[in-house]
Amino acid sequence: METTVVEITTADGVANARLARPDDDPHPGVLFIADAFGLRPAIDDMVGRIAVEGYVVLAPNVFYRAGRAPIEPLPEPPGPDRWAAAFGSVRPLIEQLTATRIAADGAAYLEYLGTVASPGPLAITGYCMGGRLAWRIATAHPDRVAALAAFHTAGLVTDAPDSPHRSAAELDSIEAYFGFADQDQGMTPAQIAELEQGLRTARVRYRAEVYQGARHGYAVPDSPAYDEAAAQRHYRELLALLERKLT
Repeated sequence: METTVVEITTADGVANARLARPDDDPHPGVLFIADAFGLRPAIDDMVGRIAVEGYVVLAPNVFYRAGRAPIEPLPEPPGPDRWAAAFGSVRPLIEQLTATRIAADGAAYLEYLGTVASPGPLAITGYCMGGRLAWRIATAHPDRVAALAAFHTAGLVTDAPDSPHRSAAELDSIEAYFGFADQDQGMTPAQIAELEQGLRTARVRYRAEVYQGARHGYAVPDSPAYDEAAAQRHYRELLALLERKLT
């Protein structure tokens, strides 16, 4: 497997990204949107795990406006309190990612991925905050995206006028999968039910599952919430979705 650092020109600058592919042959493309702590060795491992299954995987630095490496290394050991403190420094970067910026950046990411992947539709997978960004990109560019996956993603249902769930109708041509954590106060059972109602009303082909005993961050190996069983389940579901929609 080959992993390289690439640069993507956007409307606001240049985003650095990691690109992984199993070999030099053509393969379907997957856009990987990391959690709030950005590109790091744990994300490289996840990107590589997907790429070896036969995909070209692009993981952009979504905070590129703040620099190529705007996030300090995560604390060791990765205890919940230490991670919560680290998240406080990341929050301002997240708040700068408006829906308009995400849509514009997403267009650049998808355009670049389309030039290095085999011809055809693309998929997006996102984690934690990255799941919300993945939703925004998919709803802004449904003509380019065949599949959307979001894992331990909070904030898909809010009271805001531009809450992601209000744009579910834009996913009517996309198959989606959601792997929620049952110990995640950012996506309660009531919010999940509201999201599903919107998806059903929009006639979106989707599946939403709640991983019992899992916490927010279960799929990311350097997270204090990492859960090996839930992480392996997430790979099975993601790869099954990619196989159905891309190959």
